[in-house]
Amino acid sequence: MRAASLAALTTFSSILSTAQAVTVYGQIPLAQTLSVTSTETAAVPQATYAAYDETQLTPPEVPNPAPATAYTLSLQRDAAAVAGLSIPHVGGSFWGFSVEMSVINQVLGRNSSFLMVPFLNLMANLQERAGGVVIRLGGNTQEFATQVDSLPDGHTFGKTDSGSTQTTKTPAVLYTPDMFYMASNISAMLNIGWFFGIPFNDSVNWRLTIAEQAQNILGSNLLGLQAGNEPDFYQQFGRRQTYSPAMYSNEIQQLIETIDQNPRIPVKNMLLGPSVATGPWTPEQVWETGFIDRFKERLMALTVEHYPNNNCAANFDTGGKIIDPQSVLPDYLTHTAAVELVRPYINSANLAQAAGKPLYMFETNTASCGGFKGVSNSFGAAMWGVDYGMQMAAANFTHGMFHVGGQNVYYNPFTSPPTNQSQFNEWTIGPVYYSAIVLAEAFGKTNTSRIIDLWGNSGSVYTPSYAIYENDVLSKVALFNFIDDRGTGAHHQQVTITIPNAGVPSTVKVKYLLADSITALNNITWAGQTLGNKFEVDGRFRGDLNVTTINCDTAANSCTVPVPSPGFALVFLDNSTPQIEIGQASQTFATTAHTRVRNTATVDPVVLATSNGHSGMNRAGFGSTSHGSVSAAQRQTEVATAGLTVLGAMVLGCAWVVRSLVHS
Repeated sequence: MRAASLAALTTFSSILSTAQAVTVYGQIPLAQTLSVTSTETAAVPQATYAAYDETQLTPPEVPNPAPATAYTLSLQRDAAAVAGLSIPHVGGSFWGFSVEMSVINQVLGRNSSFLMVPFLNLMANLQERAGGVVIRLGGNTQEFATQVDSLPDGHTFGKTDSGSTQTTKTPAVLYTPDMFYMASNISAMLNIGWFFGIPFNDSVNWRLTIAEQAQNILGSNLLGLQAGNEPDFYQQFGRRQTYSPAMYSNEIQQLIETIDQNPRIPVKNMLLGPSVATGPWTPEQVWETGFIDRFKERLMALTVEHYPNNNCAANFDTGGKIIDPQSVLPDYLTHTAAVELVRPYINSANLAQAAGKPLYMFETNTASCGGFKGVSNSFGAAMWGVDYGMQMAAANFTHGMFHVGGQNVYYNPFTSPPTNQSQFNEWTIGPVYYSAIVLAEAFGKTNTSRIIDLWGNSGSVYTPSYAIYENDVLSKVALFNFIDDRGTGAHHQQVTITIPNAGVPSTVKVKYLLADSITALNNITWAGQTLGNKFEVDGRFRGDLNVTTINCDTAANSCTVPVPSPGFALVFLDNSTPQIEIGQASQTFATTAHTRVRNTATVDPVVLATSNGHSGMNRAGFGSTSHGSVSAAQRQTEVATAGLTVLGAMVLGCAWVVRSLVHS
């Protein structure tokens, strides 16, 4: 997925037709340390956005009858002896991220020369474990996205009314070509591959600029182009007067014909579809149109999108029934949740395999329209995300994408701070980011991982388990305990692993995902380390790495692994596995940080609802350290021949940015 494109930067000024001169400072180099100098601090504000809500729910009661607290898993060492294993290509980059287009400037950076350091560090954590990360920039806002030559004050993104009638009042995103250079600069530093979406609101006058620019600027770092986002909702949202799976397939044909006539889109076979949300349509209704056979040679992958629930009535006053988060909390805390989420796609996975195509869950999270307070931002969501990801992998999905929205959503894997913050440790991590970290370590870098749901402990849905094989040999075992016994310890699990023919090693290593309660909002740890709580995150793990060593009984050919209540354990059967020793990523992004002496940033009082990225206000106050100046007013490019040098970094308008100069 890597293709560092320094040469592309030299043409940047000719591609951008802006009203004022624009300087590109180039790629930001990796460094070993990250130093922070703060000249000013601001008080952490009271939580006014969903991303910082402190509502903690009551854990469900211990199930009655409760599952056994001790059970045995009898496993085979060799994959050849195991029926039902997944396809052997599941890599550690399984969980990627779907960033709503309207909030890109809150997550990735202000523009190609002002990138968010915490975001880079968070992606570096995953790269170290998995080898790379996949990111989709799109969502409902991609459907109306339009490229413009320039925006006021040199901005990369803007918004205007799209006229959408859908629940979340999707805006039209305006963007300049700098969006692609932003992605390209990130990929020059980190092994990140990108997905973009072709706007589908007008199938008569296709706007293919996004495909042209993405292919030209990103090169091999562009992985695919989504052809329609949730087309099963087009009629309901007023994007088409009438619409059917057959009509969608015919529009795909029209799109392909238009692409074929466009020499600025040289790669013709990287489309993704149909991305139905399993709402008005099922994937089968699209497959019945002959979609796969008809477009197989043009499709990079088959895609679907799905949220297990929605909170639209609460967040957008749709007139529907408002759901009490406490009432749905138990639904996320059993293995049934993951199994039922994946069950509708078993047939699609089989069809994808027969066609030689991967299957992606292209957008998902705990609930659409922002998730549920106390559920989506709780430790239980981290456990749910691990189980859901492993269940998808076991069913032959290749990737899943956690959706990322703005300030007013509960489910974000990571959230940048409100604009009246001015500290470096100011981001907020979401529980599902830990889910991505866990799967990255569980599946590793070999791209040979094969997964199977073990249904141990007499099939208890409160204590699921999986086996993971790499290079056709048993590598790891994943053990869950969804039960919260209020700290009594009465429902801790003792799981005995046996492998025939003296297959048990003398010791195993175990990493634990833990919190004080299944509903805990803070102090989540992975192998003893945490990224921090609200307004504390810079993207680096904190604390000492704590990997538990368990002695096995080789005479009895067994290892017994405790699993706290609640908690998750990843058991490494091979002590040489590299992921065992990974805590904080060895490479982070160096910066010296300070705030403006005169800080005039405030929270924008106008909250714009923007699809699943709602509350993605246009936070444009990312300027220079001089009051009244605009840092984007004067930019210039220099080409590197001998390396990269960091000139400095600032907290500007309360967002982290890094400025670096490519020099000879």
